Amino acid sequence: MNKEAISITIEPLDVDLSVCKVEDYSQVDICRPFCFTGSTDEEFSLVCPTDMVPGNTTERDDGWRAFRIAGVLDFSLVGILAGISEILAENRIGLFAVSTYNTDYILTKTENFERALDVLRNAGYAIR
Repeated sequence: MNKEAISITIEPLDVDLSVCKVEDYSQVDICRPFCFTGSTDEEFSLVCPTDMVPGNTTERDDGWRAFRIAGVLDFSLVGILAGISEILAENRIGLFAVSTYNTDYILTKTENFERALDVLRNAGYAIR
């Protein structure tokens, strides 16, 4: 059992998500829950509920589900995302991670979602 897992609770989210590349954010309602944006000098990325993928999407990958680390994580905490990533990698489950000011969100493909929760539960993480 992962010592770090004992104090971490995982909260599954009931929303279907898509990971997209968009021309710009003009068609994105960034105030909707579970809308994450990231812009670099090379692209505009968007993670959003599948039912709100904008028309100016140039690439998209549907079929994602997510869970979050429950509560607010202090910036001094180390290794939480790494511990979860390691367990999922050992079980050959890919992930897409998004961090916010409060916490981390981990996305897996829908077909791996329940198995991801099971392996994390078996590793000692509490699942809400």
